[in-house]
Amino acid sequence: MIPGMNPRQMQGMMRKMGIKQVDVPAVEVVIKCNDKEIVISNPQVLKVNMMGQETFQISGEVNEREKIKELEISSEDIDMVVQQTNCSVEEAKSAIKKTGDLAEAIIELSKGE
Repeated sequence: MIPGMNPRQMQGMMRKMGIKQVDVPAVEVVIKCNDKEIVISNPQVLKVNMMGQETFQISGEVNEREKIKELEISSEDIDMVVQQTNCSVEEAKSAIKKTGDLAEAIIELSKGE
């Protein structure tokens, strides 16, 4: 906004320049990055269309959180742990997820014998 300008005049000028603004009733905005997520709570979101180009203006309470990556376990890894420890497939999966490492999973399951 330009200080001292009537909001109605501002809207008229923007309309003449081909700029359209729309409030977006958002509850939360999440920006996903490779290693984290930026979460904007209680956002005020304004969608601006200027000459066919859409942009968003966002303000609110910003928080960051680390992305939790789901560990992918291959069938070969599970088979190796089962063969080394004589445990069930479910026990092997659980141990690999818990430790995140095949050797540690084998050691952990071998302790229980």
